[in-house]
Amino acid sequence: MARSILFIDDDESVTAPLAVYFTRHGWTVFRANNGRAGVAAYEEHRPHVVTLDWVMPGLSGPDVLALLLDRDPEVTVIMLTAHRDLETGVSAMRMGADNFFVKPVNLEELEAAATRAADKQALRRQAVFVMRKRLGDVSQDSIGESPLMREVGAQLAMLAGTTSPVLLTGDTGTGKGWAANLVHGASARALRPFVSINCAGLNATFLDTELFGHEKGAFTDAKEAKEGLFEAADGGTIFLDEIGDLAQELQPKLLSVLETNRFRRLGSTREIKVDVRLIAATNKDLRAAVKAGTFREDLFYRLSVLPVHLPTLRERGARDIADLAVRITGELHRYWPNGPARVSLDAIDILARHAWPGNIRELRNVLERARLVAGTVPEIRPEHLPRELRESGGKVDEPLTDFSLAEVTRRHVLRVLEQCGGNRRQAAQGLGITRSTLYRWLHEWGVEQPEDLAAS
Repeated sequence: MARSILFIDDDESVTAPLAVYFTRHGWTVFRANNGRAGVAAYEEHRPHVVTLDWVMPGLSGPDVLALLLDRDPEVTVIMLTAHRDLETGVSAMRMGADNFFVKPVNLEELEAAATRAADKQALRRQAVFVMRKRLGDVSQDSIGESPLMREVGAQLAMLAGTTSPVLLTGDTGTGKGWAANLVHGASARALRPFVSINCAGLNATFLDTELFGHEKGAFTDAKEAKEGLFEAADGGTIFLDEIGDLAQELQPKLLSVLETNRFRRLGSTREIKVDVRLIAATNKDLRAAVKAGTFREDLFYRLSVLPVHLPTLRERGARDIADLAVRITGELHRYWPNGPARVSLDAIDILARHAWPGNIRELRNVLERARLVAGTVPEIRPEHLPRELRESGGKVDEPLTDFSLAEVTRRHVLRVLEQCGGNRRQAAQGLGITRSTLYRWLHEWGVEQPEDLAAS
């Protein structure tokens, strides 16, 4: 598979020759002319390497680097700067850049550095993949402990080892996107792109060009040729959310791609061959849609070879609600450190009593709001939760008495460690504890890690 690179620079006279050179050397090239477009392009394409200009209008290079690291701690960035002073380069490296070059850049040296960086990233991600396999109990924790979710976890683990299409069903907010990411991340395609699109509300022509691309002049506004998401996902996974809303005109084309791995861009006669694993999701009853004539029967059966149903949050039970509250709060604290890093047991008890009609999405919104209300206190307490939750008075279906503070701590620490790719120094910093404390806890819990990761 070709390596991929994203150039983020407001000066086209810089990116144009870079794009030509790297394309000639077999790289897949993406370009963005400002910081916000660069972050969006990285989210869409997940290239192996990013080159980033230090000085740009709007979001500066350091600002963009911080945003990219928030979204993907494994991002590999080479900073380009017109400043010849060593201090600028050192600052870039301290912020998390993998390397830096002074403009004008020697193309051969930059390409060699990008190749090394891409290979290093692949090895690092493979190491993280191995670590996660060894820490299987952590992955199980992230799925949940209810019988329903343990069954879902077993199904997702089985699906990760296949290449067949996957259909995820369930109410809005039950975590279908999370499940799609989990299957991709545990599969042999984990190091390749994961791209997604929501099919709801998009007309057939727009969705056609998004999925399959178009040639220059294919329609009035087609000023340039465009690569579609199926091409961007080559070797990896494409996630089509709200597949039940897919325009009927596109359903035969999608079926053809699933059966032949080939398609044509809009306005082209040339067939393009791809190797893409499809994961689809819907909150609709596709069988009913087939009967109503709005969804093709043959496409439904092609998609539903391995269907997985995501239960509602209420069906999963109090223990899973409590577990999710702890995990989501830890994730929010990682992205926005100024606020509570944990949830008190009294607040967890209130959360476990709520019916959660909006499922995980509603739970996340409540916790985000609670962190804002709480300010800088160390934990979310009952008074930080919405009044309607505190006054609902629902009954917990299962006891939480064995969900001790020690267990809450253990789960949160292991999740942070997993999110940091096994880097104990980074995990300790995120948790606000010393490395020696982290080592002691992991030893007490019997957690072993590969030597190369544990030493990082």
